[in-house]
Amino acid sequence: MKTRYLNILILAGCVFTIASCQKNLIEKEPLQNLKEDVVFDTTDSIGYYTEQFLNNIYSYVPNGYNRIDNNYLDAGSDDAIASGLNMSIERFTRSTLTANNNPDDAYSKNYTGIRLANIMLANIDKINLISSNAANKGYWKAEARFLRTLFYFELVKRFGGVPLIGDRVFNFTDDLNIPRNSYDECVNYIVSECDAVMPQLRKDPIDNTNLGRATQGAAMALKARMLLYAASPLYNTQNDLTKWTKAADAAKAIMDISSGKFALEATYANAFLSRTSREIIFAFQAANSNTVEYANSPMGYLANNTVSQGRTSPTQELVDAFEMANGKAITDATSGYSDTNPYVNRDPRFYQTIFHNGMTWLGRGVETFDGGRDRPGGVSTQTRTGYYARKFMGSNTTGSTYASVTHNFPIFRYAEVLLNYAEAKNEASGPDATVYTAIQSIRQRAGLNPFVLAAGLTQAQMRDVIRHERRVEMAFEEQRFWDIRRWKIAEQVMNKPLTGIRITKNATTGVLSYARVPVITAVFTVPKMYQYPIPYGEMVKNNRLQQNPGW
Repeated sequence: MKTRYLNILILAGCVFTIASCQKNLIEKEPLQNLKEDVVFDTTDSIGYYTEQFLNNIYSYVPNGYNRIDNNYLDAGSDDAIASGLNMSIERFTRSTLTANNNPDDAYSKNYTGIRLANIMLANIDKINLISSNAANKGYWKAEARFLRTLFYFELVKRFGGVPLIGDRVFNFTDDLNIPRNSYDECVNYIVSECDAVMPQLRKDPIDNTNLGRATQGAAMALKARMLLYAASPLYNTQNDLTKWTKAADAAKAIMDISSGKFALEATYANAFLSRTSREIIFAFQAANSNTVEYANSPMGYLANNTVSQGRTSPTQELVDAFEMANGKAITDATSGYSDTNPYVNRDPRFYQTIFHNGMTWLGRGVETFDGGRDRPGGVSTQTRTGYYARKFMGSNTTGSTYASVTHNFPIFRYAEVLLNYAEAKNEASGPDATVYTAIQSIRQRAGLNPFVLAAGLTQAQMRDVIRHERRVEMAFEEQRFWDIRRWKIAEQVMNKPLTGIRITKNATTGVLSYARVPVITAVFTVPKMYQYPIPYGEMVKNNRLQQNPGW
């Protein structure tokens, strides 16, 4: 995407203003506050203001990383906890969420995005583009419609069924007391919108001047994920196999057209550090930066006179999920795992995901043993588990500062498509050769040797394999948080202590000893924590809304 567009998207959540415009009014007002006849100007033959309005809608796309009180959403799952004490993300870990206090309250944000998309769709035909730019009108319509559909998905995965408002743009005098649609109605709407808009979007692979815009592949990926969620145990209580089949078919459709469009990157890290990665189907675009590094690197590192903040502490549960490089679980007696040397010869993705004691970073070894430079004790914010989050960062093993690198949060990437297909196909009809191939391709790219799975796995055994691969492959991409809910296993994995590692160093010999220790006792209250509460303010404004169970 053009540099101008990148700069726009990095302003996500902020007031959007236009500089160097021809109209003084536009120079002084946020774009979304202007009247439609100013933005959708019949004399704007290149659609400049209309494109800026669309770019602003893109700013409502999920932007990931440290977005919940400067913590990853994953710190509200069993994969991590916040390094700081009493962070708002712990409302998920301890089930203290309320309808008045939700650190991930996305209700208003996503309906704002939906309203902006509807305003654009209602007014875009007013503009008259010159012939050389005429095709953009169709693309812009499709993009606004796709974004609206994405915003509905973001609502549905949090709240279940929500009010569907179609193309309506409400005024203050309109009756806003609208009931919730059912979950199935919302799923059908999202799927039908994806099908309708897909042919109208730009084809993949997209040209570099439009990087970050929604494409046909993005619509297909959204459909596949929505169908996967709808087929999952949380909502598919009767295990209707036709739902799993539809989800598998939707993912397979992407795989069938992937040649020349999508592929797994040769190396895992490239999927996150290359703006033009073929693995990324759709991502939140931002300018190159080192903000992720400063926010999450171990707290004992100083770069450019700025101390790293180490905000996220991965759990021992996540660490243990990473197999050995030979593809065997650490619990396998033949894997080669050693309690006294636990970080050697692990799945290569482990080293791209987790900071562990002894890892080289900015020219020195990470020290997360008690009293080490990255776990000194005292009141400073520091790891509570013995680990820090490493994923998404550039290679900073040497040097004295963090490089400015691509940090485009992946919304959909091809590895997830393969995982979606394998899960849905396995649930629909069992672990056939295509399920094996999908999972083994991810394990092969990861660098596991051997990467081949054992032959003759049962459906239940393959289910465990797929869920394991999804956990380690998609760590910190806001997948695990939702996966444990849609699989309806959160009440098992969260209602127990989450643990870390306590490393002590012998002052005389320098020998390290390791002890697993409880860090926080997670609580997951059933049934209410499987869905978010409708915000209290929305319940007050709309007397036809019904609250979710348990709230």
